[in-house]
Amino acid sequence: MHRSRLAGFMIDCRDGNLDEAADFWSRALDLPIVDPDEGDRGRYAVLGAGPGGLHIEVQMVEHPSRVHLDIESDDIEAEAARLEALGARRIECVGGRWWVMEAPTGHRFCVVPLRDCERRAPPTAWE
Repeated sequence: MHRSRLAGFMIDCRDGNLDEAADFWSRALDLPIVDPDEGDRGRYAVLGAGPGGLHIEVQMVEHPSRVHLDIESDDIEAEAARLEALGARRIECVGGRWWVMEAPTGHRFCVVPLRDCERRAPPTAWE
């Protein structure tokens, strides 16, 4: 058995810089910037919790700008396999820590480690 749930949204930005992108999305969504440079790599800026405690980040990317969702799980491999059985496919394992996947509809999403268990609704348990 493993658990998973919607983690939140990643705002992928190819153009501009992290500070400008985070400032725009912070003001557009009325969420504070709680970590302007997560990991000190100039790539990720964490905004304050969104509705329902959803995790929202701005990240600088090489691919075209888009918004994608993250599904978090306490067993990344089991969740990726469950989603594959539903028709998704694995695209890339990032740093051995999470999977970039693609839905049958062509939408990209990530399966990431479960975090902030106390702040959000309980995850779904899967057999």
